[in-house]
Parts: sequence; C-alpha cells; structure tokens
Amino acid sequence: MEARIGLVGILVQNRNKPVVDRINNILNEYSEVIVGRMGIPYREKDVAVISLIVDGNTDDIGALTGKLGHIPAVKVKTAFIKK
Repeated sequence: MEARIGLVGILVQNRNKPVVDRINNILNEYSEVIVGRMGIPYREKDVAVISLIVDGNTDDIGALTGKLGHIPAVKVKTAFIKK
C-alpha cells in the first residue's frame, strides 16, 4: 500500500483526564506514523487543538483517526497529499 503524507486535526471538547489519557494512548500506539505533533490548550474555552503530521499507509492512518473519532467529545479531520 502506498505511503501518504497527511495532516490530522483533532479538536478535544472535553479535557478531563480519562479522555486525555485515551487520546495519548492511541497516539502512542500509532507513533510510527506520526512525524510531528503540536497541541494547544485553549483554556478559556476548555478545549484543546492537536495537529499531527503523519506519514504512512491509509490503513494505519485510518485506524488512528477512527479510534480517535470514537472518543466522545473528540472531532477528527484528515487531509492527504501523495508522496
């Protein structure tokens, strides 16, 4: 399967510890496809924004975003380019 470079945007609407722990566990599980990560807490609105640069096949990236998207109060969007 062809590797692709992409950007994953994650909006976290609930920053409590169980939600954050689940997100971090999933990101750790898929660390081999994550090239870079930036997280910005927006404390005034009690949300966080995480951006990922990913490089991998669409199955792995899809599994990553699918698991993140199943967490309540977490929204995920992905954009790809071909390498």
